Amino acid sequence: DEESSLFFRVNVIIEESRADNTRYQKGLKAFQLLSMTRDARNKLSLLLDATGHQIFHDGIYNGDCHPGNILVLDDGLLGLIDYGQTRRLSHHDRLALARVVSSLGKRLPDAQEVADAMRKFGFRSRDDNVEIIAKNASLYFNSDIEGKRMGFATPQKYLQYLNSKDPMLHVPDPALFLARTSFLFRGLGALLQQQIHTSPHWRKHAILAVAKNGKAHQLYNLGLTPISNDKQKILVSSQIFSFP
Repeated sequence: DEESSLFFRVNVIIEESRADNTRYQKGLKAFQLLSMTRDARNKLSLLLDATGHQIFHDGIYNGDCHPGNILVLDDGLLGLIDYGQTRRLSHHDRLALARVVSSLGKRLPDAQEVADAMRKFGFRSRDDNVEIIAKNASLYFNSDIEGKRMGFATPQKYLQYLNSKDPMLHVPDPALFLARTSFLFRGLGALLQQQIHTSPHWRKHAILAVAKNGKAHQLYNLGLTPISNDKQKILVSSQIFSFP
């Protein structure tokens, strides 16, 4: 049935991302991940930042950033190759996703806010359970650390648990490939013994995408300027927005 088919598709996305990282471990030497140095982690952070810019500002991104597709150039810059797995996001999907990521990336995400953003993106579940929808959002676009804390050995097991509580009936197609991209980065982080949360890395790009659309809300200091008092201001698209 449709519910079982959707669960299978999400499982395939997770498994493919794990397989890609395993299959291309030979490329780790080029990316210098095996050294587990600060330099390698900085490069991973830069790659996350570049991907966030592609997703939320360009609306088109390379969703296949496994080690075999990343080169370290002689001058230290990163070279991205093989854009065979490129995806384009519509204006609606890009902004809907931006609202999800900007909510998820907060230090203390609000489950209701995350669930509302997920619904606007197009996610639908059987019982419309706010907590479960928010946990699905985190699994898709941020981290599977919550599942590990609950004792689930794999993201698939955690996904199965979430679906047993409130099955997802509809997941937008653009969300599946972006979830795969997030899982790829988490796999790269694991190779560096680093727990990656993709939403905090992408949040500044998500916030700016929403702000440029003229619908700024719940914004915060982007790290572009030091916090010197209770509120900061930043100029975005000729408008001033305040950050609590």
